[in-house]
Amino acid sequence: MSVRPVWEEKPSLLGRFGKGTILTVVVLAVLVPLWVVLVTSLSSETTINEAGGYVFLPREFDPSAYIVIFTGGQITDAIMVSTVVALAGTALSLVVTVLAAYGLSRPGSLGHRPILFYFLLTFLIYPGMIPSYLVVTGLGLKDNLLSLILPTAISAFNLVVLRAFFMNIPGELLDSARIDGAGELRILWRIVLPLSKAVTAVVGLFYAVGYWNAFFNAVLYIDRNDLQPVQRVLQQFILAGQSPTSSGTAVYVPGLGSAVPPTLAIKMAVVVVTIIPALLVYPFIQRHFTKGVIIGAVKG
Repeated sequence: MSVRPVWEEKPSLLGRFGKGTILTVVVLAVLVPLWVVLVTSLSSETTINEAGGYVFLPREFDPSAYIVIFTGGQITDAIMVSTVVALAGTALSLVVTVLAAYGLSRPGSLGHRPILFYFLLTFLIYPGMIPSYLVVTGLGLKDNLLSLILPTAISAFNLVVLRAFFMNIPGELLDSARIDGAGELRILWRIVLPLSKAVTAVVGLFYAVGYWNAFFNAVLYIDRNDLQPVQRVLQQFILAGQSPTSSGTAVYVPGLGSAVPPTLAIKMAVVVVTIIPALLVYPFIQRHFTKGVIIGAVKG
């Protein structure tokens, strides 16, 4: 009688029930806060006051908070700034990370070990806030969108993941391309990148979400209101407890007439606006997510 490993055994009824319960709790822990934020952002001041704050069960539809944040003003400008930073930053980071990872994955490349050691050292030693501030301001990047991109243009973790994947590509495949006269850039573009779509998509998602959610660099380097990203505006708004637009101003809502959206509803509306891009992009990347992370982390 053969004995199978534990992970190959058919799970018991208690095991299946336990897994289902845990997964249900995890899903509810993610969805319930999102639901409360969405419902609160679409609630009137009366509904919010009756609920004592956050609203769980919707009672009436009041989109005035969204009308306020999208009728010009700082929120609209901040969304544009965050979009530009996320797109440009992700493109730059992917180019730099892919080139560095491919170069470091080729044994015998110039300065291979010292450069790799330099990148790995950042896992243990990271420059403090003051040296980073002095470097950025010394380069004249104060109140410049490049200050939101260049300091985080490359991540050592993403570099290691991509390098590990590139090292798993058979060397014979690359050697055959060299015999046919292909240069390194052509090999990277024609062979390596098509084989690396999954891991590259995951790394791109990491970079995009990081740029979209970042706000601390804006705290340090951006003083102009017209260059503030949306996360920074949201942080200022929540800390100040008031609307980044003209708080207390009545807006016309079709079907409801003039209304003054409550401050909490506007806060939640801004939160919804900030998480929508990630929710829209993730379904297209999700099928690559697990594969990319696992394959890229098999070999170091």
